[in-house]
Amino acid sequence: MRESLATLTSGHLLAGRIREYFPGVMVSILVALAAQFVAEHYGAPAMLMALLFGIALNFLGAEGPTAPGIALSARTVLRIGVAILGARISVEMLLSLGLGMIGLLVAGTVCTIFFGLALAKLIGQRTRFAVLTAGAVAICGASAAMAIAAVLPRDERSERDLLFTVLGVTVLSTVAMILYPILTRAMGFDDVTAGAFIGATVHDVAQVVGAGFSISETAGETSTLVKLIRVSFLAPVVVVIALLAQRSGGAVTEGKRPPIIPGFVLGFLVLAGLNSFDLIPPMLGAFLAKLSSWALLAAIAAVGMKTDLRNIIKVGGGAIALIVAETLFLAALALTGLRFIELAP
Repeated sequence: MRESLATLTSGHLLAGRIREYFPGVMVSILVALAAQFVAEHYGAPAMLMALLFGIALNFLGAEGPTAPGIALSARTVLRIGVAILGARISVEMLLSLGLGMIGLLVAGTVCTIFFGLALAKLIGQRTRFAVLTAGAVAICGASAAMAIAAVLPRDERSERDLLFTVLGVTVLSTVAMILYPILTRAMGFDDVTAGAFIGATVHDVAQVVGAGFSISETAGETSTLVKLIRVSFLAPVVVVIALLAQRSGGAVTEGKRPPIIPGFVLGFLVLAGLNSFDLIPPMLGAFLAKLSSWALLAAIAAVGMKTDLRNIIKVGGGAIALIVAETLFLAALALTGLRFIELAP
């Protein structure tokens, strides 16, 4: 009898949770679908469209029946999307590039983050904001921004900073998608080198693919491979940031001490390990890649709906200068490094 009552109570609680979160989650998914439709039919970046549509529907995330589900999408769905990214990474991908290119990518990631921290201190920007923007620029754009934001101590400016960073790296990625192929031609790069430069510098995966394949098939394949190697740096960087955030004594919103390695980072590493040993069937891998893209798209739409655009404007010119400078620094570093590396055709 007691077991029946307990089961019935659990069922009611679950049903209540579903009713609470369902409207907001569905709104986030619908915004993601609209953004993807515009991206496929008009060539606009899907992530940027989801962000802008979300901002336009900001009132839905403030209060009412959709608010809890939108908050869930901006937090939990985001972490699920980042974790599933691991299914696209393998050790074989790393080895295929050669030690020189891997060294350049590691140097680009580390140096860009330290450059961002140093410049932020010089121009009066906060350390948390510098870590967020530099990590997004150095690794994989909007996906990295959302993963890093998930482990940074939260305050009243956290959502504003995240939204600005996602908007900034998406816009800069779109500009780079147009300008970098022109730059590589002007510098006389062959297709492999051009693809390596684009993969090492453009922030978001979609724009990397667009820029690389606009040059040639070879450049497109190389740029995508290099970019996915940068994505693989997400897990170790997030772990390091999480450890440093704990050591600094920063408090999280919920008042709980976060785990040493966040659960979504563990998920990323587990999937990357399984993929390295070919334990993920190709069909399942393709499904997980799609699922990750949709989860991140819905999450960034939810982040947009949770944030007031007026708060974004308050970040000021210093924040814009910081993220632009980090982007230019990474490009200059990659251009310099590629002159000393022999890439396999």
